[in-house]
Order: sequence, then structure tokens, then C-alpha cells
Amino acid sequence: MRLSWTAFTELLRCTLLGHLRNRLALVLAIAFIPVWIAVARLCTSDEVVRIRLNAISTLVSAPASQAGQVASALGAITMVAGFIAFTETFQSREVDRRLLLAGYPRLPMLLAKLAAVALTAALLAFYTTIVLWISLPVRHPGPLGLALAGAGLAYGGIGLLLGSLVRGELEGFFLIIMLSLVDTGLQNPVFNTLMDVAGVSALPLYGVNQLALSSALTPQIPWSHALLSLTWCTATGGLALFVLHTHRPSPSPRSRRTRIRAG
Repeated sequence: MRLSWTAFTELLRCTLLGHLRNRLALVLAIAFIPVWIAVARLCTSDEVVRIRLNAISTLVSAPASQAGQVASALGAITMVAGFIAFTETFQSREVDRRLLLAGYPRLPMLLAKLAAVALTAALLAFYTTIVLWISLPVRHPGPLGLALAGAGLAYGGIGLLLGSLVRGELEGFFLIIMLSLVDTGLQNPVFNTLMDVAGVSALPLYGVNQLALSSALTPQIPWSHALLSLTWCTATGGLALFVLHTHRPSPSPRSRRTRIRAG
């Protein structure tokens, strides 16, 4: 038990240090999110639009610039979280393989990667919530932050999954960008104010999008949709862990015997 906990904390520390050394990830996290929100504010009019929020079963009237900023924040955090998780997983493939062949415990390694995604999503959500709170009259910053964290967790899990499956970095980046654009585009309240798109509720951001818009623009909080986003987060994270487990080599017989003798 002590060995597993030590392995978990050490790999978590190494993973987080790897994120800090990734300059592109830091630039995306610090600069891209507020810039993308500012672009939405400047390029969207203050014309009042009516938005259908199925989470609270009502039509909401709000300035298009405010709704656009919330949608842009979700899109930005999905891309950043997905990029960070994908880059770390893809670049650490060979190191993880060597650690496992040397007898490093598999479960602590997988859980450390998932914990790193969760911490990254929480920090990105906290930062993005502050930016939106400065730019908007946010009604419920707490639930809004929860929605943003859910978006980061969902796409962080997708980044883990792609980092274990694709053969090249360009392929992974392209898939993350396209999925994020389709997901946020179909649910952008500025473009689809009253239109119901078939199958949109099956997309990763549906629950967090409904929760974020309701929390930012209305006095109501659809907590049930937070559970929906948590389901997506659990599904993507669980699938990513399964793929990581099946695509990583097992420890060699010699390392197993060494561990047994040492125990």
C-alpha cells in the first residue's frame, strides 16, 4: 500500500512538472482563454437574443455578447484541457513503457494521470471563472465554475484517450480541435438560439453548456445537468484508463520476481 501511494505521488508530481515545462500549454492557459473571451465580447453585438434552455424549461432573454462569452469560455477550456492531457500522454508513452517493464505499479500510474487531468481542469475552471466574473455580471460563479471544470474533465479524458491511440501529434490536435468546434458550435446560443439540433444532448458539453448558461444568465441552477456532465467525465476518463491499461506492456517476469523477493 505504501509503495503504491509513493508511486502515485511521484508520478503525479512528475506529470504536473511536465505541464509546467510545456511552454505552449502555459501560454494557452494564461493567454488564450481571456483573449478568446475578449474576442467574443468585441465581435458579438449587444442585441438581445432569446435562448432556449432545456435544463430549466424556459426561454431566456440575454445580450448576445454575454451568451457568446460563456460559450467561448467553454470552447477555450475544452481545447486547452484536451491539448494539455493529450500532449503529456503522447510524449510520455516511451517513459511509461519503460517504467512498467521495470516493475512500476500500473494502477498508481493510471490514477496519477487522471488526477493530473482533474487538477488541471480545476485550475483552468477557477481561472476562467474569474475572467468571466470580471467581464460579465455572473449570477452564480460557483455553479459556473463547476460547469467549466466539467468541460475540462471531459476533454481532458478525451485527450488522455487520444494520446494513447493516435500515432502522430498532428492527428491528435486535429481531432481535439474538430470535436471541440463541432461540440461548441452546435450548442452556441448566439447561432442556435431557438433551434433544437437532433442528438445534441449526446455531446460531451451538453450538460455543462446548459449549466453554464443557466448559472451565468439566470437565477436558476440546474444541478441535475451537473450530474450529466459528471457522467461524461467519468465515461471519458474510464475509457482512457482502460485504453492506457490495455496498450501498456506488463512488467517482465524478472521484475515481478524481484518485487516478490523484495516484499
